[in-house]
Amino acid sequence: MHTQATNMETQTTHTIQPAQRLQSVQEYYFSRKLKEVARLNAEGRDIISLAIGSPDMPPSERTIDVLCQEARKATAHGYQPTVGTPELRQAMAAFYRRWYGVDLDPQCELQPLIGSKEGILHVTLALVNPGDKVLVPNPGYPTYTALSRLLGADVVTYDLTEATGWQPDFGQLECLVAEGGYKLLWTNYPHMPTGARAQRRTYERLVDFARRHGIVVVNDNPYSFILNDGERLSILQVPGAKDCCIEFNSMSKSHNMPGWRVGMLATNATFISWILKVKSNIDSGTFRAMQLAAAEALNGNSDEWHRQANVATYASRRTIAEDIMRTLHCTFDPTQTGMFLWGRIPDEVANVEDLTERVLHEARVFIAPGFIFGSNGNRYIRISLCAKDELMRQALQRIREMSTKK
Repeated sequence: MHTQATNMETQTTHTIQPAQRLQSVQEYYFSRKLKEVARLNAEGRDIISLAIGSPDMPPSERTIDVLCQEARKATAHGYQPTVGTPELRQAMAAFYRRWYGVDLDPQCELQPLIGSKEGILHVTLALVNPGDKVLVPNPGYPTYTALSRLLGADVVTYDLTEATGWQPDFGQLECLVAEGGYKLLWTNYPHMPTGARAQRRTYERLVDFARRHGIVVVNDNPYSFILNDGERLSILQVPGAKDCCIEFNSMSKSHNMPGWRVGMLATNATFISWILKVKSNIDSGTFRAMQLAAAEALNGNSDEWHRQANVATYASRRTIAEDIMRTLHCTFDPTQTGMFLWGRIPDEVANVEDLTERVLHEARVFIAPGFIFGSNGNRYIRISLCAKDELMRQALQRIREMSTKK
């Protein structure tokens, strides 16, 4: 017994460490902050969230009907092809032709995705070696930066500012790429978080930039249907863009399907084949019933549904969000689009988080500080339109009451 105890005491204890790549990223801001919001709600604080861009409306009834009908079929539950069902690829091609005037071969120029986040991972794995440089907008979607760093890329930010209408400064881009080593440039119009609209001239300059420097431009385009009842733009409308550009699109925002995780990637057949090598080793395709329902949503005669869900509803909420901005003495561009409202905080506020934390704990409203999207967002806040009018009016009233307190 004594010998056994002695042996146990002399054994070395090894501490398990995470992979070094985790040192390059932090837990996603909203993942961390939502834990705090959940704790406050558990304490009875009744927080109204105007921070997350998760549509609170359902997809069309016909989309849900097809999902249910297909899910009842005994043949619907097996593994699905990584390339997606023919029905979904054809529907995606028809969607691009109808709304953007872009012709895509459904056999080899479209790849269904399990959401755009997955696409960011797959494109980076397919095109970027560790140590290669990737251009990411500041401000911009944090996942462009986080996944690039996790995969060993060298992230270099390029500035978007209010002075340039949140469009790229191509003089700065030319200076950055002069040293070489760049593989990707991430861009996103209509822009999140600023709501800057897509501009054909910007797309034309991005395609020219990509072709001259041998860089692949990836345009993330999920917001072109939100608060937009006019022309929808795609970078693939520019002649030659398909040779050097990739475009993501998503049904999360345009069809109120964020939890369904249905997105798409459009580009040339060669890029698709490279990306498919990665994707086919990571997942086994989306549930067949979900793919067929998504195809119905894309194909359906949904003009009126789109206008009501993505223009009229968000327009009503946007009016309330603008009142919230004014109550907080923030300024904003009234021409911005998308499902958020981006505003600049007053000069007398020292730090944006001073404002958002006060709003959270005193008014019990959760809004996003702009710094989470990059340093150029340090003086801004973002309000989500993904809450019912009644809740947004309640949030406005709470913030008005907070603002009257000394």
